[in-house]
Amino acid sequence: MDIAGVDDKVKLIGHQIRGVTLMRLNRIHQLAVYARELDDAIEFYRDKLGATFIAKFDPPGLAFFDFSGTRLLLEKTGPKVTLYFRVDDIEAAHAELLERGVKFIQGPHLIFRDETGTFGDAGEEEWMAFFQDPSENTLALATRKKA
Repeated sequence: MDIAGVDDKVKLIGHQIRGVTLMRLNRIHQLAVYARELDDAIEFYRDKLGATFIAKFDPPGLAFFDFSGTRLLLEKTGPKVTLYFRVDDIEAAHAELLERGVKFIQGPHLIFRDETGTFGDAGEEEWMAFFQDPSENTLALATRKKA
């Protein structure tokens, strides 16, 4: 968002309207995901999905991973969620995860034709493939393709 009269330094920390700097959330820092069996979940995210394992604290039943700067917290007491992982080539990612033993609920398929550019470039398609972790959280691969 470009605001007239606001210098570049202010744009880096947030937007300013009538002298008030507004907070801006610019990326996800951490996501928390339920893990029924912590060790099974650690094995799945580390060995099957290739996430970088950071630490385990048990008790109280927590494990942390790094996904390119976004931290994933697995916790025994958290709610189930859906995580969407952006990939460049959904067919290749799907094939690789199948080779690693991941079982898919749905393979790669078209979700949305973005005719107007709502979520990116107009005319692109959004494709996804869905699978589950050992705690039955739904996970998805997601990509955008030229139509």
